[in-house]
Amino acid sequence: MNDQPASSAPRPHKPVPFSPADFESFAGGTDPARVSEAAHLAARALVHSGRASNDPEITKRLVKLADRQGLEAIAEMWAASPARSLPGALWRLYALRAATLQDPEGISVFFRAGQQKAQVANAVAGVAEPPGAEEITAMSNAILSGAFDGEFDVALERSAAFCRVVALGQATLAEERVAAHPEHSAALTKKARQLVRTAEDLEGAAKSWRMGELD
Repeated sequence: MNDQPASSAPRPHKPVPFSPADFESFAGGTDPARVSEAAHLAARALVHSGRASNDPEITKRLVKLADRQGLEAIAEMWAASPARSLPGALWRLYALRAATLQDPEGISVFFRAGQQKAQVANAVAGVAEPPGAEEITAMSNAILSGAFDGEFDVALERSAAFCRVVALGQATLAEERVAAHPEHSAALTKKARQLVRTAEDLEGAAKSWRMGELD
């Protein structure tokens, strides 16, 4: 029997939005312009503080930010930002990692189905062979780590390449299943198209970063 007092029992945790100092004065505002400015300030604070540090523990904490705070908290900051902006790019990196960690085995099936038809993108993505669930998980962590301790545009391009390989795999499997499972095939085709658009946005963001225009 547990004699621990009821008052000390853990309470359900509600994700709390990450709020760097630059973000605090804008939190809770209803003015879209101020909310947008807050999103950009938070993204800049996160990226530049991460890249200014050589501490691998800080990088690890930034990579796991969505794990600790909840993806919903990240979405509150950045999901509504333009795709080809710093907060929009960060949102896509975190969301793609979260989706990959949620179903690494399923994602690895799509990746394997697409990698032979997208050899250039496969090489850019940099997934270890053979690309199983563990390799896909390691890749997703490595890409997000690279956003903070490597070249930000390279991280965006690796993520874009990963999206293209997975999308091609989804399209390939959709074509194979269209006769026997038309509804599933249509759903896979829709997901593939969405991933291609995400890849295009990440590639555009990488180009803007290299030109010093991603904000």
